Amino acid sequence: MLQIDLWKRLCIWGVVALGLLLALPNAFYPRVERYNDAVASIEAGNAETPEIAQGLAQWPDWMPSALVNLGLDLRGGAHLLAEVKVADVYQARVEGMWPEVRDLLREERDRIGPIRLQSTENAELRVRLVDRPEMASEAASLVRGLARPVTSLTGAGASDIDVSAEAGEIVLRLSEAEQLATDDRTVRQALEIIRRRIDEVGTREPTIQRQGADRILIQVPGVGSAAELKQIIGTTAQLTFQPVVSRTSNADERAGAGNEVLPSLDEEGVYYILERAPVVTGEELVDAQPDFDQNGRPAVSFRFNPTGARKFGDYTAENIGNPFAIVLDSEVISAPVIQSHIPGGSGIITGNFNVEESTNLAVLLRAGALPAGLEFLEERTVGPELGADSIEAGKIACIVAFALVLVFMFASYGIFGVFANIALIINVGLIFGLLSMIGATLTLPGIAGIVLTIGMAVDANVLVFERIREEMTSAKGPARAIELGYEKAMSAIVDANITTFLTAVILYAIGSGPVRGFAITLGLGIITSVFTALFVTRLIAVIWFERRRPKTVLSGRSLRLVPKDTSWDFFKRWKMSLGVSAVLIVVALGSFGLQGLNFGIDFKGGTTIRTQSAEPVDIGIYRGAMDGLELGDISITEVFDPTFGPDQNVAMVRIQAQDDQESVSAEMVQTVEDALQVAVPDVKFTSVESVGPKVSGELIQTAVIAVILAIGAVLIYIWMRFEWQFAVGAVVALVHDVVLTIGVFSEMQIQFDLAIIAALLTIVGYSLNDTVVVFDRVRENLRKYKQKPMNEVLNLSINETLSRTVMTSVTTLLALLALYFLGGDVIRGFVFAMIWGVIVGTYSSIFVASSVLRWLGVKRDWSKPDANAGNQFANIDA
Repeated sequence: MLQIDLWKRLCIWGVVALGLLLALPNAFYPRVERYNDAVASIEAGNAETPEIAQGLAQWPDWMPSALVNLGLDLRGGAHLLAEVKVADVYQARVEGMWPEVRDLLREERDRIGPIRLQSTENAELRVRLVDRPEMASEAASLVRGLARPVTSLTGAGASDIDVSAEAGEIVLRLSEAEQLATDDRTVRQALEIIRRRIDEVGTREPTIQRQGADRILIQVPGVGSAAELKQIIGTTAQLTFQPVVSRTSNADERAGAGNEVLPSLDEEGVYYILERAPVVTGEELVDAQPDFDQNGRPAVSFRFNPTGARKFGDYTAENIGNPFAIVLDSEVISAPVIQSHIPGGSGIITGNFNVEESTNLAVLLRAGALPAGLEFLEERTVGPELGADSIEAGKIACIVAFALVLVFMFASYGIFGVFANIALIINVGLIFGLLSMIGATLTLPGIAGIVLTIGMAVDANVLVFERIREEMTSAKGPARAIELGYEKAMSAIVDANITTFLTAVILYAIGSGPVRGFAITLGLGIITSVFTALFVTRLIAVIWFERRRPKTVLSGRSLRLVPKDTSWDFFKRWKMSLGVSAVLIVVALGSFGLQGLNFGIDFKGGTTIRTQSAEPVDIGIYRGAMDGLELGDISITEVFDPTFGPDQNVAMVRIQAQDDQESVSAEMVQTVEDALQVAVPDVKFTSVESVGPKVSGELIQTAVIAVILAIGAVLIYIWMRFEWQFAVGAVVALVHDVVLTIGVFSEMQIQFDLAIIAALLTIVGYSLNDTVVVFDRVRENLRKYKQKPMNEVLNLSINETLSRTVMTSVTTLLALLALYFLGGDVIRGFVFAMIWGVIVGTYSSIFVASSVLRWLGVKRDWSKPDANAGNQFANIDA
């Protein structure tokens, strides 16, 4: 019977209500954002001001207030990918052990004789035994006593140093286990310090997260440029207090082993020879505040933790009358003479500061010293104007796509189309509710993912509705037809969506930034689409049926893209269809081999500057402005888009990194911008992106791995759910689609960037969706018609699913076409790949995958139970 228990109905509506309630704040984004800012200000300990009170009044405190974070491409801001130079820390660690080693061996001087620290360029400490080199092994044994256990789970039981004797010298190095532990600690410390420094600036919703073993991703909305963000986090602010050996005016003077020569910050031409091992470091600071010295000049007061206070106090007590240097980032701020014992661990740093400089220095010292240098592998700046345009374009595209799909579904399925439309609206609400709940970031490709979901969400409904139409011809009444429609469509829905979900998981695991954002929205969209199609639409249909009790369903006049009953022979010219595919593949591979792909900076490395001006773009003027800058390979292209106004003239300037450089420097980017500003006075720079060759090379490798993994995962899943012949047919169709898509990008020289990889993987998922639906019907018909030849079973299955295939393709294309024409030029290449993928995916599921299956044949093992009989999903009521 067609019925759903009351408790199930309450659960379904409860989930819907909760999801929509979580999504509701996004409909009042500015108000809720002001409310959240006011709450955060109060939690930070600030007094309630009229502005904060006004912010709190913007939104009820009992309502959910979590929002979907807007990515940089929608809000504007700066993006950096930094690599922490973890190896730099090894040298500092071993040098810091010299005082301990020296004091230990001096106590044994009678036995081992005098010692001398040796210079070395490696991360090691070398101590030579001057008179008794034969005692090196015994001295090394003594130094091993300084070893401590490694403080990490992976290094349990290991020592932090390796000590050996080599040719009369003691060699001390960090152990491999300690290096790994040090790497982890260094990146964690750098991550925390970067977070503190950005929090000091007070930016909203920064994203600071570890990426891989030694990289940190930093995205900060609202920051003017990547250069500005680098200034905030890139200053190391490493404070040390070091003993002074002597003062000199010669920068090249030999310092001696264990010493270094550093310049004075205030006195030009003055240098200090200092002991390299510091007495105390900035890591032991607990506070630093702007202050004034006894003469009223700006200064910085500081306070050490108990460990630092003890070391600082002991040193000052033992070295009264001797100078010591206060060093900040390898420059001597001052070198006062110790007048007396300084207990308590507090003091003051004086220098040639103004008030602003002393305040900035205090902020940097409070945030802590970066434990190692940072190499910026990737930089992106998105102007707020471009972000606002992207949001507007995305909104318009979503609304138009939504309207087209709603009208199309109503025209095709009448009242059942209305049910699907209600479920579709709920579906989008649930996506935003889930995104808000997990605090996800919505990017422009993420909007594309939602628009794609709008197109694909109707697929499950189309499968069910088409099945109900079929069952109406044989079932006893509409109630039984609806029940069987949901039961028999379940297997195809589950298989099709799991395969697409697998590609979303791979995208999330391997991708980064916007690609990962796209994967999140696609994955969540699949979950919500299945829920709304199988539970919400069904519940609405049951409620309607209980009230109306119609004699028939889905049998009236409606829009049909495919005739009601078709018996087309799709294999009459199967050799020709495979031959056409083979020719297209050869052409695609030939084009790829001859001219390759037009790689974007994601894969080539370099810098792209996006400009906008009221004046028409004159490429000659742009190129002339940069001719004397010796930039090497430059390409300048004008961007045309129907959504641009008459005063929106956009150009893309791409600068290839020089052979001897990691990337285009920030200074060079500024020089280019200044030159263009002179040539075109009203020009604006709406975005700047820089990617180093190191990252670009890794991205190519990652992209290839992602595609291979996606195809491999699909092969395994279909093999498990069907038979190996089905898996081979599906994979051949996938490779066919991917190769043809890459071929089109090669032939037309459309820019190929990281977002296109996301599109390729989505094509893999979409193509599978189509193929699995056909294969599911083939499997069902093989058991239903045991004596029919394979050729006839395949033809029958394709004809039976043809209406669904065409309907799904058209609804998806409607959404994608809206996005292509109205979504802005930033994601046009991405959307083009999707449109092409839908077309070739539909073709390959009918002609390629099925032809391969026909050629391979399927062993009909009738001892196996019916794949659909007793299906674990088949008897779910709602």
